[in-house]
Amino acid sequence: MSKRLRIAFLVTAAILISSLTMGGYEAQKDSRAKSKEDLYNQVELFSDAISAIRNDYVGEVDSKKMIYGALRGMLSSLDDFSQFMDPDEYKEITVGAKGEFGGIGIEITSKDGIITIIAPMAGTPADAAGIKSGDRIVKINGKTTKDMTLNDAVKMMRGDPGTQLTLTVWREKEERVFDIPVKRAIIKINSVKDAYLIDEKIGYVKLIEFQEKAAQELEGALKKLEAQGMDSLILDLRNNPGGLLDSAIEVCEKFLPKDTAVVSTKSRKASQDMLYKSKVNSQHPNYPIVVLVNEGSASASEIVAGALQDNKRAVILGAKTFGKGSVQTVIPLKDSSALKLTTAAYFTPSGKSIMNQGVMPDLIVERYELKDKKKSPSDIFEKIGGENAAKLEEKRPKAKEEIERDSQLERAVDLMKALKIYRKSNQ
Repeated sequence: MSKRLRIAFLVTAAILISSLTMGGYEAQKDSRAKSKEDLYNQVELFSDAISAIRNDYVGEVDSKKMIYGALRGMLSSLDDFSQFMDPDEYKEITVGAKGEFGGIGIEITSKDGIITIIAPMAGTPADAAGIKSGDRIVKINGKTTKDMTLNDAVKMMRGDPGTQLTLTVWREKEERVFDIPVKRAIIKINSVKDAYLIDEKIGYVKLIEFQEKAAQELEGALKKLEAQGMDSLILDLRNNPGGLLDSAIEVCEKFLPKDTAVVSTKSRKASQDMLYKSKVNSQHPNYPIVVLVNEGSASASEIVAGALQDNKRAVILGAKTFGKGSVQTVIPLKDSSALKLTTAAYFTPSGKSIMNQGVMPDLIVERYELKDKKKSPSDIFEKIGGENAAKLEEKRPKAKEEIERDSQLERAVDLMKALKIYRKSNQ
């Protein structure tokens, strides 16, 4: 190629690359401009609606109430977990962190537009009354929960210790709607409920919450059991609704080597994605572990189960977990209200999404079987208020009558004995 031809080729290539680059830039710029223009148009629509209400509504308008209502609708349209909190509601979320409050002891969420119980906390009035994970609350003290916010439901269920509350629940698997009376009590949140040796040096620890001191409480329980000769562990995370991410990571650190992946989060912006690893080495023996989970195991429980499963540190036994795998960030606003906004999703170390998928056990064991006759979530409110309401079964079974033996725990013990025999034969 001649020098003149080569120069001409390079100039032509440079012009072409520049055109493509500028074209791409201009397209991106146009896209951003169009998105901005669309937002301005929607804000203008919102402003027009406010003006019409202020000018033409039949009565006096409370501006703050109107804006708060709009914000509630805006956040609830995103997903089941994002929400707007007024100043009182924002203050309310700090109550649980104090570790003591008057209530019945349940963790709730919204599913299919119905307030749904993630799990009753072990040892609380809700647990004693026989409330179960997956129960749908359709009435609170006779008031329908249709279109009720989670915050309003929480307010109705909390109250002075000793006072009675009646929940009307729809238990989908049993195709029943019935009332459950529950007496409120002071709910003291301790992360570790039980810690003892079962037999043949098999330790059992039930972790019911991932509060600030969860890892500290677990450490105390493990040391106590190890001093008694524990050589294997069953960690029970059933009906554990979760809690703090930091606590979940600290719990994993009890069993994993330093710099082991625990969980990752993926956000809208790749620059905000995070990978969380264990920061310290485990100080406990490398004994076999079986983790018990069920449909009431959510959030931080799923992080721990997923991390121990993916890192092949434990066998997971039970039923598929709840699937609450998203990160909510609380963003305070200037009038002391706040946004609780879903900002990221959780993924296990192997990259599996927890959100709506849950953690699938290595060994599926149902605690007991029920006939699963499906009913549409959309028509349950009509049925409880219509002619069929009187025909619905009202009798509530006692918790002890429903299940006398813990088949999942029994299987976990059998599995642990087999694991110990296998380990011993391969030493």
